[in-house]
Amino acid sequence: MKKIKTFMLAAVAMALTAPVFTACSSDDDNKTKTEVVESIVSEFSVNDKKVAEQKAKSGKKEAVLLIAFGSTWNNAFLAFDKTIEAYEKEFPNADVYISFSSDICINRASIGENVDDNGNIVRRDYYEPRYLLHAIGAAKYSKIYVQSLQVIPGEEFAAVVAAVKKFMNNGYIGDAHLDDAYLAKLSEDEAIRFGMPLLNSVDEDVPAVAKELNALYKNEAAQGAVAFMGHGNPDSYDTFKANVRYTQLENALQAYSTSYFVGTVDMPENYKQDVLARMQKKGINNGKIFLHALMSIAGDHAHNDMAGEGEDYWKPMAPESEDVSWFEFFSHMGYDANVPKTGLHPLGLLELEGVRNIWIKHTKEAEFLEDAYHSMYPEE
Repeated sequence: MKKIKTFMLAAVAMALTAPVFTACSSDDDNKTKTEVVESIVSEFSVNDKKVAEQKAKSGKKEAVLLIAFGSTWNNAFLAFDKTIEAYEKEFPNADVYISFSSDICINRASIGENVDDNGNIVRRDYYEPRYLLHAIGAAKYSKIYVQSLQVIPGEEFAAVVAAVKKFMNNGYIGDAHLDDAYLAKLSEDEAIRFGMPLLNSVDEDVPAVAKELNALYKNEAAQGAVAFMGHGNPDSYDTFKANVRYTQLENALQAYSTSYFVGTVDMPENYKQDVLARMQKKGINNGKIFLHALMSIAGDHAHNDMAGEGEDYWKPMAPESEDVSWFEFFSHMGYDANVPKTGLHPLGLLELEGVRNIWIKHTKEAEFLEDAYHSMYPEE
């Protein structure tokens, strides 16, 4: 087997021309290729240093990397903090890290798009999975758990899988190459473990989540309708046909009470108006409706698409518009719409301990990501 000591020029060119987003920059379009490379190297260096220092401090040999889509809301940052704390308790032998897969969330969180409950601008630096995975690999943790914090195994989950495979295939440019022998050892020991999204299994996860949600909201279901708003994927992005999980969850919840409904922001034929049609078909034409976010955290979608109040969230000439919030839509349809909040915010699923524990269970049961590693030194 002959070692190849340099990347093909085409691979480098691809890396240089691909869109690059950094946590602290807003002028990426004006960067030269040299500046782009320096930016990439900088983010590798920042995370490599942080993770190396953490590993040296803790002395731990295992790592858990949580991968979320991300958010710019402070209440979401706090939810992620609590999730890290929960993981540290359940995985005492591991250092726990988190990354965002959304470049937009990374950039906007860094510049402080939102404020805390006291009106103070909040800035947080999060990084893409590739940077944290590289840092964990550079620190040579002997066992790695990667946990998807997605709700369904859809488009964003597919991106998480791709990031892990890129890591195991040493797909980093130039000096960012990892020790290939280390990656081979991870694969040989089956020490790279992958935890699945919340609603991965229709036979186990869907009933488990339904049970937890009913335990929390059965009193609301006795008073009126309870509608959960998930994200969903548009048809063209319905990776793994995962949208079906929302329908399956609604069916599982309705085994407890016919007052439960599950809709989405993006799943065709499961928008707010489709939820209304299903409610009316069951004879629920008025009364209370309680709205909850079926997302890992309560961010933009929860605060605006679901809970937004006022004329900015209502269009009388287009009530089914995506710019109309669920709160205003159901209110104008004759219902007494309610968005239960803790403090000033609705809750995301990671803030519900019983639901969060299902993610943790997935991590504990995480399986080896087979066929992820291939040597960077191919046979000729």
